[in-house]
Amino acid sequence: MNGNFKKTNRNKPEQYTGTHPEHILEYNERLLRTDKPQNKTSLDITGVQWYPGHMKKTERLISKNLPLVDLVVEICDARIPKSSRNRMLDTILGQKQRILLLNKSDMADYDATRSWLEYYKKLSIPAQAADCKSGKGTGAILPLIKQTLADTKLKFSTENFGGIIRIMAVGVPNSGKSSFINCLAGKKSTKVEDRPGVTRGKQWISVGDNVQLLDMPGILAPKYNDPAAAEKLAFTGAVKDAVVNTELLAMRLLELLYDKYPSSLKNRYKLTVDFAAENEQEPLGYSLLTKIGKNRGMLISKGEVDTERAAIMLLDEFRSGLLGKITLEHPHA
Repeated sequence: MNGNFKKTNRNKPEQYTGTHPEHILEYNERLLRTDKPQNKTSLDITGVQWYPGHMKKTERLISKNLPLVDLVVEICDARIPKSSRNRMLDTILGQKQRILLLNKSDMADYDATRSWLEYYKKLSIPAQAADCKSGKGTGAILPLIKQTLADTKLKFSTENFGGIIRIMAVGVPNSGKSSFINCLAGKKSTKVEDRPGVTRGKQWISVGDNVQLLDMPGILAPKYNDPAAAEKLAFTGAVKDAVVNTELLAMRLLELLYDKYPSSLKNRYKLTVDFAAENEQEPLGYSLLTKIGKNRGMLISKGEVDTERAAIMLLDEFRSGLLGKITLEHPHA
């Protein structure tokens, strides 16, 4: 292994510490595949272990408490509506009534979100887009829940709990469940941070007249066979940064953004119009990351770019919506 790589700790994969693109391409083949004709990198994190014991416990907790609720609100990230849906929930929830909330829609491409809502409507899946931090769109959630229940012929827990409608909130980590609950409850009922794994345990919360909500900790599938879905979850922070290489993750995100939303990158980081053509001898993601780091003054000894610092900054700005309204996947794509 090249000397520009080093071990960090047992919870984090080997980290690249050099700056030359040829060294990046030597990085552990399990994590990085290189397509030289297209001059792009692809981060494969499907082998990363991100299903700790508390997620298995959450799976059992959902199954145990499912009979107590009338309906499940599945919260996903509007920027990745497909990848942020946990496929295990289809098996766990069975025939339980469900609505889909496309959260963080303020950071997503408006046209793409509209396409997703139309897509789910065709599938007869009740869905609503919302930004739970600002409250935009959340006023329609409780009416949608009540309408969905009214459209069914099932008997509900209202008969057992004095007319109270009981719902459960589920979703992958960092999908915004805590913000969703706080918005409906009108107070800081759960601790909210922009990182996965903050919510823990079992909580019943009053979120409206005759409506109680059972919050569940975030849960990912034990394994993702689709590398594209796995990396999108890592882009948005659903997978903890501690288990992936953030520099390679940032490079891959930059390549996708340069392809789909080039103006967002160029405007934010002051890149030239023909940046890719001007740097065609280097992997695009590497060139973008080093250029952005240089433009931001993130330099270390001998004028080299601190790519780790640049990567952390890039991921933070994407996750907080500073790059503009971006959606990374579309229906039927």
